[in-house]
Amino acid sequence: MLTSWEHRFANRTEGMSGSAIRELLKFSSLPDVISFGGGLPAPDVFPIQKFIEASDTVLKEMGDRALQYGTTEGYQPLRELIAQNAIEYGIPISSDNVLITSGSQQALDLLGKIFINRGDRVLTESPTYLGAIQAWNAYGAKYVTIASDDNGMQTQHLEELIDTHVKFMYVLPNFQNPTGVTLSRERRKQLVEVANRYGVPIIEDDPYGQLRYEGEHLPPVVVMDDELRSNEVPVYRGNVIYTSTFSKILAPGLRLAWVIAPEEVIEKLVQVKQGADLHTSTFTQYIAYEVIREPSWMKNHIQMIREVYRERRDVMLKALEEFMPDGTRWAHPKGGLFLWVSLPKGYDTNKIFPKAIEQKVAYVPGTAFHPNGGGENTMRLNFSYSKPEIIYEGIQRLANVIKQNL
Repeated sequence: MLTSWEHRFANRTEGMSGSAIRELLKFSSLPDVISFGGGLPAPDVFPIQKFIEASDTVLKEMGDRALQYGTTEGYQPLRELIAQNAIEYGIPISSDNVLITSGSQQALDLLGKIFINRGDRVLTESPTYLGAIQAWNAYGAKYVTIASDDNGMQTQHLEELIDTHVKFMYVLPNFQNPTGVTLSRERRKQLVEVANRYGVPIIEDDPYGQLRYEGEHLPPVVVMDDELRSNEVPVYRGNVIYTSTFSKILAPGLRLAWVIAPEEVIEKLVQVKQGADLHTSTFTQYIAYEVIREPSWMKNHIQMIREVYRERRDVMLKALEEFMPDGTRWAHPKGGLFLWVSLPKGYDTNKIFPKAIEQKVAYVPGTAFHPNGGGENTMRLNFSYSKPEIIYEGIQRLANVIKQNL
């Protein structure tokens, strides 16, 4: 007799579902499929030789420590380096404000664990990052959503939404996943002012901030928040929790990211992380520190990534212009990894997807990124992973599928 497990699971599992992107990667791995689905960095930009040298140094000179248990907060030299870089960006912190996590997905999960009670409302853009939705669904979050346009979140509507007992706001201000748009300076300022007026924290997720290909650098939301309360206290006590990752500038296989927050938030995150995994891989942290500790090397490496991705973005934009049917619209991202496409009303990219797979091309249907539904006529395309000639061929295939389903 087969045992049924369904009735044995905790109630919180009812809100859980698989990642649409992880499921789509199964299709993307089929032979000859050109995938614009996953948010994958290009393997050709991985600094493999640098990792070989760093691994050799760590094992020969620090092996007894690198292979040992570590502190939950993270490897102290790495935390100090992150804090120093944050200070250069204008964030007045120390290493006590930094927690190393096992990827930014763990950071989102831990933040959900310490903030969300079942039924709590979280304000997000619609569309927003699928991974955040997946993490917080497990804690019973409800979503208050706000639309975005070419300048990011439409902050002029914030006050009418934030007064509905919102627990926190979640934003990706730089080259947002999935739309690729950037929150303007004026809207960042308005976001911070409204959040402080109503006492609602902001989680600023910034995995792509260093991958800008054109336009001026904009200050992080956490910096603008600190400027609003300048000289209040000598240490960071702001209203913004900032997260970022090494996945996009080194390698996602490291599973290495960090959180910057006031000390009392870090302390609570440390407590829940201890119950999750004790600490992030000590060995990985030692390796990452050895790789990035030379500022000049890191600067040149990021510049190389920007040049590779800028070319691929431009090829995708050119191919869309050349092949897509009339009535199709797309964003012009100034950085990041993604491009957002809107088909004419009436299309359903979920229904078109199997036909795209038949033609050996894959994307992510836009509905996956809307917490409360919508976006049936949209799709997310990734331009960082494939080489330019593959991008050109893939967009031509995708355009043909769309035209055949007019």
